Amino acid sequence: MNNEYKLTKFVQAAGCAAKMGPGDLKQALCNLESKSEQILVGFDTSDDAGIYQLNEDLALVQTVDFITPVVDDPYIYGQIAAANSLSDVFAMGADVKTALNVVGFDGANVSKEALGEILRGGNDKIKECGGSLLGGHTIQTPEMYYGLSVTGIINPKKIIRNNSAKIGDILILTKPLGMGILTTAIKRDLIPLNLIKHCADIMASLNYIPSNIMKKYKVSSCTDITGFGLLGHAFECINEDISFSINSSDVPFVKEAFELCKDGVIPGGSKRNIKFIEDKSSFFNIDETLKAILCDAQTSGGLLLAIDKNDAKEFLKEIEDYSFGYAKIIGEVIPKDKEDLLIY
Repeated sequence: MNNEYKLTKFVQAAGCAAKMGPGDLKQALCNLESKSEQILVGFDTSDDAGIYQLNEDLALVQTVDFITPVVDDPYIYGQIAAANSLSDVFAMGADVKTALNVVGFDGANVSKEALGEILRGGNDKIKECGGSLLGGHTIQTPEMYYGLSVTGIINPKKIIRNNSAKIGDILILTKPLGMGILTTAIKRDLIPLNLIKHCADIMASLNYIPSNIMKKYKVSSCTDITGFGLLGHAFECINEDISFSINSSDVPFVKEAFELCKDGVIPGGSKRNIKFIEDKSSFFNIDETLKAILCDAQTSGGLLLAIDKNDAKEFLKEIEDYSFGYAKIIGEVIPKDKEDLLIY
């Protein structure tokens, strides 16, 4: 991995751009309205992308996201940022068609050659899932950021929402947790190169193939795990009829994240997630370190899906080669309990 540019150093210097917490974001959007019969999924829900119907068999899926550098290699950072942006389309069960670059360029500290590598990394990920880059917009900023505005397509009858899980379904997570803790450790030069590469490989991997595979099975809901952490995004999946029961001992995470977390290496976003989820969950003998990992703010995390119990093991077999061996059953969908999330 090429560490020549030290992109993460400038994130530290400027203060890492943090994603708004789920509570703050909901409050900011509460007075906005956008009504149209063609809007099938809007921002009034907590779904991963917006969906606009064009005709009986075709709808547009749209999303946008960007991140500051999480690794120093510009090409790999571009891959990770693109994978993070594209993931929302895959979580809806849709296909990526086009993307636009969204770039904040720190010209004082980042060379044009490095910027070219970031964009090349992003474009390679767009092409990997069959999409096409159409252009984008770049501005000069005091801190580097990069991501994509993505457009996909889907049949309106085949949309997979995040809050439509069925009682009795099994919960599966396709990537490990701990990336927020580990990328914070990367910025502080606390972990070795081989672990950095392992984390980068996980974050740069697309949810494209697992998304395509899940279309073969009875999947009732799906979301991707990013800035709100596993429990924050799980909470967004709850409806008035269901709760999630999660077995913490089955939740996959990169083992090195546990010791780092015990030593206080916890990003600010993860701390906000813990505070947000406290009164919405029941924790049973969960220590503070594990709680922090369950709430850890992820970059380009995996899919959390609710699948028919008869399909769960077969789905896991099919995605094993695309999950670095981490994908696991982590719980089940149960009838509404006194709390939305029960973590054992």
